[in-house]
Amino acid sequence: MSDDDRTGTTGPGTPSGGPSAPAGPRPEEIRFFGTTWVDHSGHYALRRAGLAAGALLAAAAGCLVLRFAHQGLEIAAVGGFVNALVVVMFAVCSAVAFRKTWEGFGRRPADPAREDSLRSLKTIGFVGSLLAYFFRCFAEAPGEKLRRAEYETARARYEKRRGTRTGDPAARRKPRRK
Repeated sequence: MSDDDRTGTTGPGTPSGGPSAPAGPRPEEIRFFGTTWVDHSGHYALRRAGLAAGALLAAAAGCLVLRFAHQGLEIAAVGGFVNALVVVMFAVCSAVAFRKTWEGFGRRPADPAREDSLRSLKTIGFVGSLLAYFFRCFAEAPGEKLRRAEYETARARYEKRRGTRTGDPAARRKPRRK
């Protein structure tokens, strides 16, 4: 028995045609939610609340760590300019990370290479990314709107393709020639 026979698929993402396999495109999974965002099942609201609380807690812990780092700079007496520079750097990086994370919930990046180049900036501004997750959880699962639009478009295309095919093409009667 092969792996394909056990999983019920004939290829990656291809249903085997069994009665339990859904026809058409499958929804993309969202981190922490899987595919429960489609029909809001599986404790969806509880997961959203948990993600919001976790993101806020992680952002608060990150701010505490940044405060300890700032106190370390004060103890080292590096000067007011360096202290101000570090604070401004973290504030700007957090603002950019918030904006880029928030935009990522609504659309796919036009230039993935540019997004990869911003990864280090988003890492430095991790507090902004966490706050974007926190605020987005009040409306939906982060990224749900984008994935729902893509999924509904794929379903509509699938239904359109299925609707144009009617019956067995081999069984069609050929027109008689006169």
